[in-house]
Amino acid sequence: MHGLKGHTVCFTGRVLVDGVWTVRATCSKRAAQRGAVSKTDFSRKVTLVVYGDLASKAVTDDSRAYSSTLVDAEAERSRGRHVCVVDADGFSELLKGRPAPCLKLRKARTGRVRPVAAHTPKGGILGGPLRVRRTGQRLSGDLTLDLSALDRATTAHETTVGTLIAYLSRQGIEACAHAPGAPQFDAGWHCGQEVFVAEVKSLTGAHEEQQIRLGIGQLLDYTQQLRIAHPSTLVHPVLILEKSPSADRWVALARSVGLRLAWAPDFAGL
Repeated sequence: MHGLKGHTVCFTGRVLVDGVWTVRATCSKRAAQRGAVSKTDFSRKVTLVVYGDLASKAVTDDSRAYSSTLVDAEAERSRGRHVCVVDADGFSELLKGRPAPCLKLRKARTGRVRPVAAHTPKGGILGGPLRVRRTGQRLSGDLTLDLSALDRATTAHETTVGTLIAYLSRQGIEACAHAPGAPQFDAGWHCGQEVFVAEVKSLTGAHEEQQIRLGIGQLLDYTQQLRIAHPSTLVHPVLILEKSPSADRWVALARSVGLRLAWAPDFAGL
């Protein structure tokens, strides 16, 4: 969908708008500034559902526990009336006047309905704007040891990501997430026709050599995949560290394998 103007919106709960939990009343006011009308409950007038937090919502019907609003939206779609559904990221984009993908709804055997990402053609490198994640929560796939995912859960990692976003913004460059289907690098950006993909590694409380070696290996893998998939695109791998490494040899090593190495807060070398 391309805007909020003319829509009647229903929120399932508070919404994480650009990293800040925002209650429904405030969301409604911000939506109104973009020409939308809000309803507290779902009805046939609702044309857009913003899927927010349900943690504080009391639910008595287990078969519809995931969200009665989503169940109602799915029912309307099955009758031929399309109701748009967006998540917190999508609502944040709409508030900025940018388009947002309408989510599909998938119904489970229990009767619960959950939103899933709409199909996006694969093949791109950079996705939407990069945002700093919240930390301190369990990650999906807890039983699989994923060092990269564990690093993304640390405050040091996300602080470095935020510092990088701010640094690039000052240069007039927008930091992006990876596109659907692309390798899951931490950050990416365009510079003319060239594309830079970065892996961010925290060093606080971590084994420095392990972190740097992991980052180098990931970038070599990501870059090879991207160069095969996009042979006409010049892709530059960048290893971003939380701070200056204790050993100078990493700079020479990175250069020898075609990587750029930079660290917060100045990012010299980018």
